[in-house]
Amino acid sequence: MNDTTMKPKPAKAAAPVIPLFEMPKFGMPGFEMPKFDMPTMEIPAAFRELAEKGVAQTKDAYEKMRATAEQGTETLAACYSTASKGSTEYGLKVIEIARANTNAYFDFVGSLFGVKSPSELIELTTAHSRTQFETITGQGKELAALAQKVATDSAEPIKSGVEKALKKVA
Repeated sequence: MNDTTMKPKPAKAAAPVIPLFEMPKFGMPGFEMPKFDMPTMEIPAAFRELAEKGVAQTKDAYEKMRATAEQGTETLAACYSTASKGSTEYGLKVIEIARANTNAYFDFVGSLFGVKSPSELIELTTAHSRTQFETITGQGKELAALAQKVATDSAEPIKSGVEKALKKVA
């Protein structure tokens, strides 16, 4: 048996379905909402006045909330702006320090080429290490002071906003 001799048999067509009886067709019933006439009655003046006061108080409360939200948004914008400027200043300071340290290291490596004895090497290395330690300590203090300044300046808008809010409450 090879593949050329085997052919699949064609499928037989399905026999048509003949219903024995026809199903009746039902339409969907129409539903309508009942209409109720609202009784007409006069609302007493006291209730009307109470409702008007409630609406006026709600409007006042909304205006106060909106003003407070706007003030909060302005405070956060000022805080973000200050923090952004401060972080830029901090980043520039870090770059300046890295440049100074790199230049000092290259100067040190350049001076190593002129070393003629092991004792001179130790003396030069010790002097460079001492100088770099003092420099890095000073740079760390500068960065800490700058970070403190940025944090203080960034918190100032929030502090003044809270003070204003407390003055309004008091």
